[in-house]
Amino acid sequence: MDKILLSHGGGGEEMNKLINEIIFKAFENEILSDANDSAILPNFGSDMAFSTDSFVVTPLFFSGGDIGKIAVCGTVNDLSMVGAKPLYLSCSFIIEEGFELSKLKEILNSMAKTAKQSGIKIVCGDTKVVPRGKCDKIFINTAGIGQILAKDIEVKNIKKGSKILLSGDVGRHGSVILAARDEIALESELKSDCKPLNLVVEEVLKNGIKPQCMRDATRGGLSAVLNEFASVSKCEILVFEEKIKVCDEVVGVCELLGFEPYELANEGTFVLVVDEDKADSCLEILRKFDESANIIGEVLGEVTGGDTARVILENAYGSQRVLELPKGELLPRIC
Repeated sequence: MDKILLSHGGGGEEMNKLINEIIFKAFENEILSDANDSAILPNFGSDMAFSTDSFVVTPLFFSGGDIGKIAVCGTVNDLSMVGAKPLYLSCSFIIEEGFELSKLKEILNSMAKTAKQSGIKIVCGDTKVVPRGKCDKIFINTAGIGQILAKDIEVKNIKKGSKILLSGDVGRHGSVILAARDEIALESELKSDCKPLNLVVEEVLKNGIKPQCMRDATRGGLSAVLNEFASVSKCEILVFEEKIKVCDEVVGVCELLGFEPYELANEGTFVLVVDEDKADSCLEILRKFDESANIIGEVLGEVTGGDTARVILENAYGSQRVLELPKGELLPRIC
């Protein structure tokens, strides 16, 4: 690998190699190497979580959201995935000369609305303007700080017999972006699933359920998350295709353009691994927020003999196939 390709930002195998073999190696430390969605900072009296993300989605405005909404949700959700309550957000803009002020105001209003919905405050930031052609309209970076509500929610905790839950249906955000870029006329009002997840996570924790781990299924989709779970825990995972909700519109877009719905990005759907005896009560809470939530699979156990842990997808007829980590250029600038 001598040059960066678009596939290095897609959430699949190439991005994993870039992060693990080059970026992590440059900044190696014990906090970064945990590879959580947010860094756990232990030296503040009570543990704090810290996360940052940059947003370059195109188009800027799409059905169900915009770059401003995604910028708040992305960092809020990363904090939530480590069991933290999001408190404060920073926000930085890189704006291209000539960008319409009316669109900037619309983005800012969307960010303010989403922050209020999430119960957080945007407290600092920065603005840079670059010459025309040096940036594609507007890029946004957000960083967030949150207070840990439940400690030690990490992928390394996954164990045999645990259940895997999904908080909603999959592929909506990726399908909406695909349809917008390719000018596909959808017969329904398919909307991105973009939304903050902190309230549902806090409800799960408040009811005495501590997930072993959580991940929001963004770039690389459900496939990327499940393969990360298998790789880090070294446990084989079985998921049932009929339990994973995919709406008809997403199926249609995937069939038309040749995509796998499990690889498409989501911006308001997350995966949890919980103890078997907590799975039903956890599902009951998730369905208060999204009726599409379901228990989609289980952890089979650790592989031995140096074999690679796999994610096995079983269909309604009992046939099985390996659900692989996404490869190649999936869909650039999805968030």
